[in-house]
Amino acid sequence: MNLTFLGSGSFGTALAVIFSQYNFNIKMYDRNVDVVSGINCDRKNIKYLKNVIIPEKVIATNDIDEAVYDSDIIFLSVPSQAIREISKKIHNKLKQNAIIVCLSKGIELSTYKRLSEVLEEEFPNNSIVVLSGPSHAEEVAAKQPTALVATSKNMDKAILIRDTLSNDVLRIYTNPDIVGVEIGGAMKNIIALAIGIINGMGYGDNSSAAIITRSLNDLVKMGIAMGGHLETFFGLTGIGDLIVTCLSNHSRNRKCGLLIGQGMKLNEAIEKIGMVVEGVTACKIFYNIAKEKNIEVPIIESIYEVLYNNKELHYIETALMSRNKKDENLNI
Repeated sequence: MNLTFLGSGSFGTALAVIFSQYNFNIKMYDRNVDVVSGINCDRKNIKYLKNVIIPEKVIATNDIDEAVYDSDIIFLSVPSQAIREISKKIHNKLKQNAIIVCLSKGIELSTYKRLSEVLEEEFPNNSIVVLSGPSHAEEVAAKQPTALVATSKNMDKAILIRDTLSNDVLRIYTNPDIVGVEIGGAMKNIIALAIGIINGMGYGDNSSAAIITRSLNDLVKMGIAMGGHLETFFGLTGIGDLIVTCLSNHSRNRKCGLLIGQGMKLNEAIEKIGMVVEGVTACKIFYNIAKEKNIEVPIIESIYEVLYNNKELHYIETALMSRNKKDENLNI
């Protein structure tokens, strides 16, 4: 079976390394000539996962047509806002039965569409599967056990991905709630930013626990309003993604928040991270969706005010701690 990874970011690279141990032919596409040369010649990704040896079985290329030729499964591992652009480059070059697997997490800024909806528009003749869940590339590449979830409008294809790609490192579950899976995967990046900011300000475990727990309320309200199912948000792409993204030093969203909480400007923090920080754009998107749907999401609202309206960092503390007294139960 032929697998192609479009985008040689950290997670795509980690999966390519893991899958190379099995009976797959693997190609990776990246437009950066140095990245491709580093993979093919030095067996290292010079930009991401620099300490991971990439097996000879993984072949990199700058030619996107070559990358997708005769591929059975194409993994999209690019920033969420680049999904449509890269899709347009290959939409008429795939085998009819090729499966598109989206590894990216986010919402398209220009349309507020989920990434699977974007892909359905660009690939009307191919099945779309979303593969998500709490998974840091560094730990996947180190062969640490990881649980993921596959979802699709065509669940036969999600089951095929589950059964084909599960191994001793990756345990893949299925979940038919494609909306909930995608919303959970996109929103958790905002909360990781929030955790980073308050940790950068000097607040500790009590504050982090409060933000993570109460953010689940925001996530559930938004997710259900957009068509997701309650139980999904208590699974891998709800609580699971919140835990791994908010508490880990691997999280670029949390790292970005830490820098902001320590006084760095947003653009400076993003530049220092050196990778796309999905939570920044996601915050704007979900803030606007919440306003349109008249949904109260206090944690997202407070982060938005700091990121986009230049409110002081302590605005987050003031806004959340001074809210009207209420019962803890989820208001959904």
